[in-house]
Amino acid sequence: MRDQRRPHSPDSGHLPLELSTFVGRTAELTELGQALDAARLVTVTGAGGVGKSRLAARAASRCTARDGVWHVELAPVRDPEFVDHAVVEALGLTDHTTRLPHETLLAHLGERELLLVLDGFEHLVDACAGLMTDLLRRVPGLRVLGVGRRPLGIAGERLLALEPLGGDDAVELFVQRAAQHGVIVRDDTDVQELCRRLDGIPLAIELAAGRLRMLSPRQLLQRLDDRFRLLTGGGQDGPARHRTLRTAVGWSHELCTPEERLLWARLSVFAGRFDLEAVEYVCGGQGLHSDDVFEVLSELLAQSVVAREETEAGVRYRMLDTIRAYGADWLEATGDAARLRRRHRDWYLGLTTWCELEWFSPRQNEVAARVEAELPNLRGALEYCLSEPGEAHLGHYLAGSLWFYWVGCGRLSEGRHWLEQAVALDGGHERSRLKALWVLGYVAILQGDSVPALGALVECRDEAEHADDPTAVAYAEHRTGCLALLSDDMERAETLLSSALARYQEIGELNSNVLMGQIELAMTRAFQGDLPDAVRLCEDVRRVCEDHGERWARSYALYVLAYAAWADGDLPGARALLTECLGNAHSFRDLLGSVLAVELLALVTGAQGDAAEAAVLQGAASGMWPSVGLPLFGSACFNAPHELCERAARERLGDERYEACVRQGAALGREEAVRRALGQRPAQAVPSPRKSVRPAKATPSRRKPAASPTRKGGETTG
Repeated sequence: MRDQRRPHSPDSGHLPLELSTFVGRTAELTELGQALDAARLVTVTGAGGVGKSRLAARAASRCTARDGVWHVELAPVRDPEFVDHAVVEALGLTDHTTRLPHETLLAHLGERELLLVLDGFEHLVDACAGLMTDLLRRVPGLRVLGVGRRPLGIAGERLLALEPLGGDDAVELFVQRAAQHGVIVRDDTDVQELCRRLDGIPLAIELAAGRLRMLSPRQLLQRLDDRFRLLTGGGQDGPARHRTLRTAVGWSHELCTPEERLLWARLSVFAGRFDLEAVEYVCGGQGLHSDDVFEVLSELLAQSVVAREETEAGVRYRMLDTIRAYGADWLEATGDAARLRRRHRDWYLGLTTWCELEWFSPRQNEVAARVEAELPNLRGALEYCLSEPGEAHLGHYLAGSLWFYWVGCGRLSEGRHWLEQAVALDGGHERSRLKALWVLGYVAILQGDSVPALGALVECRDEAEHADDPTAVAYAEHRTGCLALLSDDMERAETLLSSALARYQEIGELNSNVLMGQIELAMTRAFQGDLPDAVRLCEDVRRVCEDHGERWARSYALYVLAYAAWADGDLPGARALLTECLGNAHSFRDLLGSVLAVELLALVTGAQGDAAEAAVLQGAASGMWPSVGLPLFGSACFNAPHELCERAARERLGDERYEACVRQGAALGREEAVRRALGQRPAQAVPSPRKSVRPAKATPSRRKPAASPTRKGGETTG
């Protein structure tokens, strides 16, 4: 069987794309499909390079599951603590709360029906077994397809031990891969014998095919026989096929030039995928000039040692785990591993510094995609900094400088994990630890965890004053003001935020954080009744954002401007502002910005006369809040528009219909909810003044509490 197209089902879009033809495995596909029909947990086992992942992906693409087929790649994950995070990422979940990722998974999966492909778990088997045991026990609609060199070893697991390709299929694979390298070979006795000597292991066959530009099949066979006799004559331990694969990988390694072998070893320091710039910096020098790296990498690519992939972050490269592990052994043998790990750390420190600066620029989307793509390598750099003696200060810097990713791209839980580890260490460099402290406070605030947040910010403020660090003082004061805002202490919030903004101006600080401080100050003014000044502050933010191409902070400014437009009776204007706000926030996976926009869109929708759709949007928001934290922060000020919308919708629809619409909205997934909110067409407002929810224009008094808007003479005031 030769299939050049992956069968597509509507729910298989989360599987990795096949980059080459799929050969053989007709019987195995049938058997695996039957196993998935009969059991909730099926694990494909087999030696490295035997084709487990390809078979599993092909079988999974033929499955149907109401809520999709999802692929979890675990090979780049080194720390067992991040297994839960990896599954959360694969499912595209964002959770701003203090819930553990395990709890987030249980809350999300609930009554869903889906297939989870757990690929490459063998080095994390205990953590994976524990997680899957609990999920399968508590989520009846979940099925799991495991892919590893060993079973998970849990109750109910059904195993499919994958054998190498049979003779004809092995030969066809060799012929197909040779053609990809621009070489036409015939199915002759040399090819058949070569495939037999390689035990039909697909990876070994692909490596051999990658050498056909230099050697004929007969020459390949001759060299392989020589090496195989050398390596197996010493009585190696382990199954014969494992020795065969290692022999084939080692033989391919021996056929490399010294520069190619050196680069192969050095590439093993990368976790997951990597790009050319990183390779040139990390791997160049000391025997491999950086100007030559591209040509050497191209040769490894031509030999199937390295694979090339197109991603949202651009062209990326990767090594199969078997090949990477072989290179890692050689790197250790050269005595150069420690230096390479430091260079790897240095590159990702530099990348993080660039990304933090470029976050305040038109490249925000590019930065977000870049950090997402580099996450396995950034984790590796963080692990190195927080575990190696004398490196803690760099761990402080790295964890703190990624604030924009933790906060702006929906990674609060992971960010807090690294920040707490970092601040627990004394790195001897006070300023870098102070940054990690205020970022930790910021993350904890957004998670609704006010006590630890305040503790981190007070410590940061005290130590910053002692160290005479005005920047850290400003950030600590700013974030303490943010905490006061969410706690409805408007006067204290206004005092702290105004002071922090003055400090920022004095030291010449301008970035997305500073703009968020100005937006938060605008919120305090709006909630105290001074809408004109709130508009002035946010229009200034919008101008700065337009000058710098900033979109993330801009979305929050648009939220405040939309609130003011609604209060002023400009409902079309409010909707236009909120549509842009929601689109921006959602593109960054900023769940807080998204749910605030949906809440206010519900109010505007009701004011435009569509009470049923307003209730649906309120329901959609209610489905999003559990992943954010306490709904509307438990704040009377943030909750006032919600209460006004609910009161008006209930009056128009009646309690029974209102609740039904809310349930309809709550049943929407996040993507569906956002699409619905963005696609909503303005409805004609109902002319009756009794039914209007358009407020009177706000007075400029800054000291009048907003509280909950109240009706007065058929109008609403607040």
